[in-house]
Amino acid sequence: MPKRILIMRFSAMGDVAMIVPVVNCLATQHPDVELTVLTRRAFTTFFRWLPANVHTIGIDLNEYKGLTGLNRLYKELKAEKFDAVADLHNVLRSKFLRLRFRLAGEKTAVIDKGRGEKKKIMGRGRLSQPLMPTTERYARTFETLGLHVELTPSLCFHSKAEDYIKLHDKYGEKSPAEKWVGVAPFAAHENKMYPLDKMENVICSLSGMGCKVFLFGAGKEERIILERWEDGSKIFSTCGKLGGLDQEMILMSELDVMLAMDSANMHIASLVGIPVVSVWGCTHPNAGFTPWQQNPDNIIQDNTLGCRPCSVYGKAPCKYGDRRCMTRISPEVIISKIKDVLSL
Repeated sequence: MPKRILIMRFSAMGDVAMIVPVVNCLATQHPDVELTVLTRRAFTTFFRWLPANVHTIGIDLNEYKGLTGLNRLYKELKAEKFDAVADLHNVLRSKFLRLRFRLAGEKTAVIDKGRGEKKKIMGRGRLSQPLMPTTERYARTFETLGLHVELTPSLCFHSKAEDYIKLHDKYGEKSPAEKWVGVAPFAAHENKMYPLDKMENVICSLSGMGCKVFLFGAGKEERIILERWEDGSKIFSTCGKLGGLDQEMILMSELDVMLAMDSANMHIASLVGIPVVSVWGCTHPNAGFTPWQQNPDNIIQDNTLGCRPCSVYGKAPCKYGDRRCMTRISPEVIISKIKDVLSL
């Protein structure tokens, strides 16, 4: 059985977040095994609250371009004396590193992404059976290294009272009767996003119900939109204002519910153990990307459309040009689901 395992997953943010509960279970069930996650520097925060036998190597991929850069990265990793490598990405970069380790005599394993299975459910989402969850695919990768992983219910986030000092200074302490709702209206691909004008209606309605609403996003364009929606009283944009991903996760842990697309924020919110209401359009939960330990009843989607899903990851354009899988979902449906979760 290997004792020092290198785990590789560079992107995307949501996919790296889905690794966290698997690594947490693996580390807890095999405390004598040292686990090191190689990922983008910005994503190492996800693993901050995991057991002591979990380590991270955060890199800037721009510093390891081309074969020269990858060979240099391999030499740096080789010096750490890992005795097994788990490739949870299976892209050109990770394939090259995996090959170098295998040629050096190290045991390697690679994820089976089930690409063929996923292609078969395109346009058949309402008829198909759910595919294997991505978290299970990650876990099975470790099985090939001789490490059984049981995906038991677990919390991947453990905060302390002092973690909330900055948060409470900024937004005030949460009263027992107050409901805090997070809204993450964006996704990596526009086709996965609920129409912004309808989302604004949802946000205004939540505020009108007395909820304190926190808006999540990243980047200049998203920040402009979110700041246009905030009112400084009940609606707050957090974009670029919290000081890092760890602070965003700390705020998320205080929420009563998060409303998100099929996106990184959906997965991040699930890590801190709060209910997530997710809205799905061109993609489909049957493809295996449902958030960790979430109630499937909190998934909102139009199950009457035979064209869904039209994309595994959300890149494909709508063949009708109107994104009907999203536009036919009314704000009232989303508001009603959130009220159910909040028991309002």
